[in-house]
Amino acid sequence: MVQDPTIPFARMNGLGNEILVADLRGRPERVTSAAAIALAGAPETHFDQIMAIHDPATPGTDAFVRILNADGSEAQACGNGMRCVVQALAADLGQFAFTFETRAGLLFGEEGPDGLITVDMGIPRFGWQEIPLSEAFHDTRAIELQIGPIDAPILHSPAVASMGNPHATFFVTRDVWSFELDRFGPILENHPLFPERCNITIAEVRAPDAITIRTWERGVGLTRACGSAACAAAVNAARTRRSHRLVTVTVPGGDLRIDWREDGHVAMTGPAEWEWSGRLDPSTGAFTRDDVSGRDDASGWTP
Repeated sequence: MVQDPTIPFARMNGLGNEILVADLRGRPERVTSAAAIALAGAPETHFDQIMAIHDPATPGTDAFVRILNADGSEAQACGNGMRCVVQALAADLGQFAFTFETRAGLLFGEEGPDGLITVDMGIPRFGWQEIPLSEAFHDTRAIELQIGPIDAPILHSPAVASMGNPHATFFVTRDVWSFELDRFGPILENHPLFPERCNITIAEVRAPDAITIRTWERGVGLTRACGSAACAAAVNAARTRRSHRLVTVTVPGGDLRIDWREDGHVAMTGPAEWEWSGRLDPSTGAFTRDDVSGRDDASGWTP
């Protein structure tokens, strides 16, 4: 029997962060960069990240998750996408706690009784070589980088960190929507200081337990939510004594609870939403939607 070349996938979102969860369990294929670019270019399947679920590569884990950006490049981490993966697998398997392997290492996720999903994003890294930066900065709480005139910069002195992927957080004292992030984002993402490019976030600390952010996401652009950027902003705010270690981070799509725990791990809690399911060709990106007519619930891989 000839194997169906298509695989199940789900269109989901995490606070508006557009996610495709692709089920490659039991299959040797990979979603190609060409397929990712084609899917990102189609209005129905436009996404910020594809979360491709593969069979586990390491004993004791539930799956290996490969993450692709809209430009076809690979990402090391995506917190909102991991919440979507947890919700999809919990609905499919009736299991509610998972250990995943990604390029960033092991991540742990759990769906709670209230439907909210907590993902352990691991331990942030602050060394300039770990982020990485192209030159040495011994204190990464405020590095020398700015946009605008030297004597009156628009953005300057970001705190930088790795949450499995590189992040720069620019702290500001006025509304994050007053900055032209669509102009500055591409320049900063591709700045020579960041050899692997960088996620760029503008953050306003409104209270010791409340931060508002906007993010230009590496390989994606402006996004309604970036979970790892929310984690990086919370950690960078805490280590620069701007906030507590447990905060609510408000992104354009809603709120995330970020807890930089005493053991050093960063736990992110928030919702995920299932939109619709279908099948796609991982080589080309060609897709079809499942027929869910007459069905009350679209929370499974197949109609």
